[in-house]
Amino acid sequence: MTASSLTPMLTVKDAVAAIEFYGHAFDAVEQARFTAPTGHVVAELAIDGLRFFVVDENPEAFNLSPKSLEGTSVRINLIVDDPDATAARAVRTGAREIFPVADQPYGLRQGRIADPDGHHWLLGKPLED
Repeated sequence: MTASSLTPMLTVKDAVAAIEFYGHAFDAVEQARFTAPTGHVVAELAIDGLRFFVVDENPEAFNLSPKSLEGTSVRINLIVDDPDATAARAVRTGAREIFPVADQPYGLRQGRIADPDGHHWLLGKPLED
């Protein structure tokens, strides 16, 4: 079986605020937005063409944010041209630094931030030989 796409869906407490954060922190562009009759927002975003969804928390549908779970088990690995600048911009926009961007022994210059909803983002780029 071959997968034709893999698109993360990030559950958040406030999708509208998350859309704004991702736009400022990662230059994410909103592709589409749907608001359900219940008021829950589902939005498709893209960072340099890489798609992901942001959805409002909905406990009745078993969709809980890291804030409600008090943690996360998923890390999102985003390769960018300048991880230092991207991490700094994300922190200025409201993210929390988990570990600073530095050269790692596994061949990446990488750091980790937690976005305002608690999703962990690894921001990095391959080290030059």
